[in-house]
Amino acid sequence: MIREMIEEDIAAVQHIARATWKDTYTEILPESVQQKFLDSAYSAPMLLKRMEKTEVLIAEDDNKPVGFFNMTRIDEDGDAELTALYILPEYQRKGLGSELFAGALSLLEGAMQLFVYVDDLNDPAKAFYEKLGFHLLEVFDEDFEGVAVETAQYVYRMPQPAICI
Repeated sequence: MIREMIEEDIAAVQHIARATWKDTYTEILPESVQQKFLDSAYSAPMLLKRMEKTEVLIAEDDNKPVGFFNMTRIDEDGDAELTALYILPEYQRKGLGSELFAGALSLLEGAMQLFVYVDDLNDPAKAFYEKLGFHLLEVFDEDFEGVAVETAQYVYRMPQPAICI
């Protein structure tokens, strides 16, 4: 089941983020960098702020949160950014990511495109986004918490209604 995040989900979202990052980034980023990022991005105050200012959806299995999706709201250009899509490792490849994405698309009425930024070494995530219909725009160098990384920028162009003349 997909639903909006509530305050009682904060501990579960923190657990999902930590478990997913450990599984994904152990060979890509130093543990200290992961910890610094997670402590900042997934603190309780930051999650409360995300709930207020962005869209956060929860994926449940047996009434237990096992994944989440976070994206910005649509800006004046019709763009939004997918900022997080994490599923506990033992629940991956069961369709929950696709269900979260479908739930997010229902919130994007009127949007033109959805962007996502992925570490270029995160091949499973890149393959997942490409399977959903995202297209690679560019790969660029950036600094992530003091570590040089290559980031891939993807875009999902929203289907636009046909114009009748």
